[in-house]
Amino acid sequence: MQDKLVRIGVFYDGNYFLQVSNYYAYGHSRKRRISISGLHEFIRDQVAEEEGLDPRLCKIVDAHYFRGRLNAYDASQRGDTLYWDRVFDDILMSEGVTTHYLPVRTTPDGYKQERGIDVWLALEAFEQAFYKRFDVLVLISSDGDYVPLVRKVNTLGTRVMALTWEFEYTTDNGQRMTTRPSQDLLAEVTYPLAMHGIIDQRLARHDAAIQRLFVQPDQKRTTTSQPVEYDDDQEDNVGNSSSHGEGEIMSLKNGYGFIKFPPNNLFFHFTNVIDTDFNELRVGDRVEFDIDRDDEGNDIAKAVKVL
Repeated sequence: MQDKLVRIGVFYDGNYFLQVSNYYAYGHSRKRRISISGLHEFIRDQVAEEEGLDPRLCKIVDAHYFRGRLNAYDASQRGDTLYWDRVFDDILMSEGVTTHYLPVRTTPDGYKQERGIDVWLALEAFEQAFYKRFDVLVLISSDGDYVPLVRKVNTLGTRVMALTWEFEYTTDNGQRMTTRPSQDLLAEVTYPLAMHGIIDQRLARHDAAIQRLFVQPDQKRTTTSQPVEYDDDQEDNVGNSSSHGEGEIMSLKNGYGFIKFPPNNLFFHFTNVIDTDFNELRVGDRVEFDIDRDDEGNDIAKAVKVL
């Protein structure tokens, strides 16, 4: 049996990971976010299983998280975004994950765009694989743009494991989206893992390792929130706050809801709930909020707080 360590490098496409975590928090029956420590434990065990080794010989020696991020001023205009960004940074640091951020750019027509972060991830992953000689590189992404990275890493003798998900989720403006992994990416990697199927099957068997993939109840207060999500097509809906109001929650869906506030019902997103986790809200709760406007001039609720 091999008695030397298998060195694992983990690379997060941060926006993709956020979509996955949001899905399990708001669109899946589990109603919990993904735990970074639990995910790393799962990765070690899965690499050991694929490589036919003792899990004690499989170690994550490097981990990197890549994402676009708002500048301080823009983040300060979005409620408690700065605070929750810092909380999530603390979680990543506690697990030894190195963070890499690029500024989110605003286009002339007002859209927020995350550009260049995937290129940075690919360059950093190849460089680290070259110098640190990972045995297995774990890619948390489903993007076919990473196929050239996989091919280059394979030339170093490094095997690639891709953690991918297939699911539907709802964006902050209520639009239903579907994400599926690139088949080209799955064909190139050594170990393709369809995580949505693995998780659902093993949850049904009450698998302890899969249970630990999710934030535990005693961690909930400090780890449930994660940064605001952006992608190439996401619109910035920040306007100037005009007034304050109170009302009753009339409906809750996957990560968003509506507040009864005549003459129109007000939309709100989970990132605009403060002092309470979105999953703890109930239809009929009385809430206070700031009334803002999106780019289309519609009234929406921000800084939503249970009375």
